[in-house]
Amino acid sequence: MRKIFSFFLIFIITSCSTVTKFGAGVDITFDPRTIGMQIDDTIMQKNLNARLALSDKKYFLSIQTEVRDGNIFLSGKVDEPEEKIKITKMAWETTGARSVKNAITIKGQTNFKGTAKDILITSQLRTALIFNKKTKARNYTLETINKNVYIFGIAMDKDEKQEVINEANKIYDVKKVIPSIYLATELSRSKL
Repeated sequence: MRKIFSFFLIFIITSCSTVTKFGAGVDITFDPRTIGMQIDDTIMQKNLNARLALSDKKYFLSIQTEVRDGNIFLSGKVDEPEEKIKITKMAWETTGARSVKNAITIKGQTNFKGTAKDILITSQLRTALIFNKKTKARNYTLETINKNVYIFGIAMDKDEKQEVINEANKIYDVKKVIPSIYLATELSRSKL
C-alpha cells in the first residue's frame, strides 16, 4: 500500500506542467511529434521517473530523464558506477524504449571549476540556439559534462540538425559534441 501511495505521489508531483507546455517542457507548437506520441513519451518518462524514485529516493532529484519517440536520454550525477549501470538497465526495461543515451556522471569526477565551465557552455549553446532563426531551441535538451556537449532532441530537417551541431562546435572550450538528434521524418509514427 505504501509503494502505491508513493507511486501516486511521485506521479502527481511530476505531472505538473504549464498550459502551453506538455510533458518534459517541449512547446507543442514546435514539436513535430503527434499528440499521441507526446502522450506515449510522457507516460514512459513518468513511469521511469517513478521507478527510479521508488528504487532510491535520491534519484528523484539527482537524475533527469527525457523521452522523445521512445528514445530515452539520462543525465545527472550518481555516487557509484554501479548506480549508473542500474539506472541504464531500468531505462532499457521501460516499456517502449527504443534507445537509451546515458550522460550520467559519477560524483567526484568533476570539480567546481569544471562544473562552472560546463554550465557556461550549456548556457552559451542554449542562447545561440534561441537566437538562431534556423533552429527550434525548445526541441533540444542540452547537457555538458567535462566540456563534452550532449544534445538530445528532434530536428525538423537535416539542415536544422547540422545547424545545431555547428552552433555547439563554435563554442570555445568544447571538447566534443555528442548529438542524439532525430529528424522529424525518422519518428516511428511518421513511417506508418
